Amino acid sequence: VQLQASGGGLVQPGGSLILSCAASGATSDDPAIGWFRQAPGQERKGISCINIRNLNTFYTTSGKGRFTISKDYAKNTVYLHMNSLEPEDTAVYYCASGSACGSQAYLYDYWGQGTQVTVSS
Repeated sequence: VQLQASGGGLVQPGGSLILSCAASGATSDDPAIGWFRQAPGQERKGISCINIRNLNTFYTTSGKGRFTISKDYAKNTVYLHMNSLEPEDTAVYYCASGSACGSQAYLYDYWGQGTQVTVSS
């Protein structure tokens, strides 16, 4: 499984971004696609996850309310829609695939390379 995260950039506080995670390779054993973020000096934290078989979604407290996860089957891509961004959201954002959704990084088998999101005026 190969995952390619993209869509990061610089955005002002209160702005929005949409991150993309393009998946290729065998994904039948790893139907859970999750988003994580890691700020400098901090551990990697889960944000949200979607099971591409049944479209069940999962959000941690970091992602609930302002972030929405979605799946485009035609493009085999999972999106993270981020709204009302705050400076505290600044981090490298990663997508990952695993057998089931969860908030812990060890649950996921494959990882994308990360995309930088910076929220600043």
